[in-house]
Amino acid sequence: MKDSPLIVALDLELKEALALAKKLDPRDCKLKVGSQLFTSAGPELIKELSTLGFDIFLDLKFYDIPNTVEKAVKSAMSLKVWMINIHASGGSKMLKAAVKGCRGDKRRPFLIGVTLLTSLDKPSIRELGITSKLQDHVLLLSKLCKTNGLDGVVCSPNEISVLRKEMGQEFILVTPGIRSDSSNKHDQSRTSTISEALSRGANYIVIGRQITLSKDPPKEVDRIIKLVSGLD
Repeated sequence: MKDSPLIVALDLELKEALALAKKLDPRDCKLKVGSQLFTSAGPELIKELSTLGFDIFLDLKFYDIPNTVEKAVKSAMSLKVWMINIHASGGSKMLKAAVKGCRGDKRRPFLIGVTLLTSLDKPSIRELGITSKLQDHVLLLSKLCKTNGLDGVVCSPNEISVLRKEMGQEFILVTPGIRSDSSNKHDQSRTSTISEALSRGANYIVIGRQITLSKDPPKEVDRIIKLVSGLD
């Protein structure tokens, strides 16, 4: 397996996150640091995880006026992270500002847009005033991201197939809401299994609680890697 598609979501407290990271192998997975962990631990945690050899997906979903987002992306770049995300619904000006913030580094991180959170179901989306079909809205936001220079998007498993067809093979698709057949969906609404997501065309799958809440997280990662390897 060339590049592991597995991203482990470290939605944990600082001590738990570091303890888990030290048990995992950077060759098997990348690590996602979201707002919970970053808010409590700050940039120093990113540096420590990078020292362990991990590629870091900084999942802070920047969403603000263009100038602020540009500066936030620049700050994130200084941490030498592997991937950064922003909300696609911020519009073209914000997306272009984020891309501008990524310039100036030969080894710049991937910049991807968040389409719709996988916790949102149809009633929730209607509350937001979105009347188009969910898949159509995700496709619209994905095209907006590509037009403005982003590398890909975060999407639910349900949209992978149509996005892969419409956006091409080079467009990166990062997919949360991934579970094994028997695992709990927790607060995710639009989910799928590992094999389904990868076979539809996802580049990376984000798995959190299935790993972090397991009795033996390294063993669970190993099980997932073996499953992924069997799909190659």
